[in-house]
Amino acid sequence: MRIRLDIAYDGTHFRGWARQPTLRTVQGTLEQALSRIVGSEVQFVVAGRTDAGVHASGQVAHVDLDEEQWGRIESRHGKASVDPAGSIAGRMRGVLGAYSDVTVTRSSIAPEGFDARFSAVWRRYRYRLADEETGFDPLRRLDTTSFRGRLDVQAMDAAARTLIGLHDFAAYCKPREGATTIRTLLDYRWERDEEGVLIAEVKADAFCHSMVRALVGACVAVGDGRLGIDEVVALRDALTRTSAFKVLAARGLALVEVGYPADDLLTLRAEQTRARRDSE
Repeated sequence: MRIRLDIAYDGTHFRGWARQPTLRTVQGTLEQALSRIVGSEVQFVVAGRTDAGVHASGQVAHVDLDEEQWGRIESRHGKASVDPAGSIAGRMRGVLGAYSDVTVTRSSIAPEGFDARFSAVWRRYRYRLADEETGFDPLRRLDTTSFRGRLDVQAMDAAARTLIGLHDFAAYCKPREGATTIRTLLDYRWERDEEGVLIAEVKADAFCHSMVRALVGACVAVGDGRLGIDEVVALRDALTRTSAFKVLAARGLALVEVGYPADDLLTLRAEQTRARRDSE
């Protein structure tokens, strides 16, 4: 039985998503919680493997439960239960604790063909940045990066929009051997919210390692006057890492949404994504 899990977490005290021996990670914490409930080990597949310190409000994962594991879920509720899959989220929250920094917001039986990673068509991240115009809010210190000085949000937004499209983002990624850096950036924009905090919305079919924080850093350099708007494209097209801007801190970044096609297209999307990854 494949179960879809919708997940949120404060990434401050996690060493990223992926399970690592002796280190506290989101995957490891969640798998331990569910294993306690079903009585044996489980393994999650996730839509986006966030780095250390990165948060999420809209992360998605799936887990496959075998007949015995699923039986333990059903037996707790008896035949009268109409949604044993939906109870998994509540039971995991009970194991994780009332004030845990990770939670499962929803659990459900996944549609046929659903794969949290390969069926996804896009991921959307949000970055929070406070400059001197905003001031420092200690209540948001764990999810907002601070910048000394004032930033020109209009210039940042203009620079961001020049990067949209299908491109090789090698200059904005930490390279991983054998992995492509070609991505389709579907949306990138900057604005100030009602409190004056600078908010970046970044949406792509997928992201390579540290890509969002590098894109943010380039636009901050524009907003600070250290880079021109046209230079962010020139740097991208150079296809090499640069010291012209800094990759910003993880604390301001959160995965807020993952998009999937209609249920009848899930299998096709997963097959297409796997084929593309294999060819890379």
